[in-house]
Amino acid sequence: MKKIPLQTLPPSSQGNDPAAALRGYGLGGRIRNWFLTGVVVAGPLAVTVYIVWWVVDTIDNWVKGIVPVRFWPDSFLPFPLPGFGVIFAFLALTLLGFLAANLAGRTLIRLGEASLARMPIVRSIYKNVKQIFETVFSQSGTTFRKVGLIEFPGKGAWSLVFICAPPAASIAKNLPGEEHVSVFLPCTPNPTTGFYFFLPARDVIELHISPDDAAKLIISCGVIQPDGGAVIAESGKKRERVPA
Repeated sequence: MKKIPLQTLPPSSQGNDPAAALRGYGLGGRIRNWFLTGVVVAGPLAVTVYIVWWVVDTIDNWVKGIVPVRFWPDSFLPFPLPGFGVIFAFLALTLLGFLAANLAGRTLIRLGEASLARMPIVRSIYKNVKQIFETVFSQSGTTFRKVGLIEFPGKGAWSLVFICAPPAASIAKNLPGEEHVSVFLPCTPNPTTGFYFFLPARDVIELHISPDDAAKLIISCGVIQPDGGAVIAESGKKRERVPA
């Protein structure tokens, strides 16, 4: 009896054809795919609009308590105009920065700070908050401008850290002989909490990724990876590690 050979199907590109793949689903599968596609498209847009609207509304409410009502566009327009508070705050802060950069402005700021320095509780709060703002928003500072890797919580387990300022002289003199750096290890998915500690500089590997990419990676629990991947810095490659 002659055996009839089985026909082999020619290679098809259906796996790469979205229309062909969609034809393989029933009506329920198509509706599910359409719904998930709509969520992916509309979700980020809705969250972005909500956050922007919340920020604008919050700033508007703050400014309303400062600016007289007669200067608000709502008082002579037939409809509310959101965003005026944001514009006013931007112009006010820019003007304040311009005045603070001049001699007269610096003199007034020093007089104001001298007055606050005489208040027992207020002076401590103002001094600490000012130091934090100057450190974070400084154009020349390096705090939180670099990202690194450290072995934590144990050997072979690596965690992302933000490299902070070097330890102050009063702290550095009490640390072991080698050079140390301070790092902040944020928790996932809430990076506002974490651990701050000092480590030998040889135990911190600097990465070629931006702090924004590192924050996205931490907040998303690894879902959003940095573009191009993390590349170990040359200084990190050349460091010799002391065996435990």
